[in-house]
Amino acid sequence: MHLDYIFDPLCGWCYGALPAIVQADRHPDISVELVPSGLFAGEGAFPMNAGFAAHAWEADQRIASLSGQPFSEAYRANVLGGNASRVDSGPATLALTAVRLTAPERELEALSAIQRVRYVAGRDNGDPVVVAEVLEDMGLDEAANLFAAPDEKLVQANRERIGTGRAGMARFGARGVPALVLDKGGARRLIGTDVLYGDPDALFARLEAA
Repeated sequence: MHLDYIFDPLCGWCYGALPAIVQADRHPDISVELVPSGLFAGEGAFPMNAGFAAHAWEADQRIASLSGQPFSEAYRANVLGGNASRVDSGPATLALTAVRLTAPERELEALSAIQRVRYVAGRDNGDPVVVAEVLEDMGLDEAANLFAAPDEKLVQANRERIGTGRAGMARFGARGVPALVLDKGGARRLIGTDVLYGDPDALFARLEAA
């Protein structure tokens, strides 16, 4: 089975889904491909504001209760309360594509680190400097260098990945992220994401039954 995981690195629900995606990636019968949607990138980016911050924190508490993923007070104060910050997943998405081109086997690990620097460490992962430090701290020097000075290959690859994510969402009627598209025996279908929060066995059972 092949699973396209359509996500955005600044999406709280995607962060909550991460443990289940990691478990799926480790399953011997499942291959997982990360497909960014660009939800908060480019035209989708916007300055942080009090209304969005309040909405996000309310949703984050629900995500935490369903998934067990931590959302720290440092995140609430420094990221949601950081009036100078932007909700912009462009840098994080570009960094993940740089990892995809240089060390693809570590892309899911890099996504986890980029999410945790936001939700746990309380640092703005919409800031290219913060994102670069994450890659460097992971020893992903080639990806960090490519991210710092993106060439046409990286820019094009990133554009294509986002295009693939958006096309997949449109084709299968996904209304938001995260979204799961299962390819099983050549048949592709959208899988409900409720199974991403809670017992990993529920996800495996859903995929087997699809």
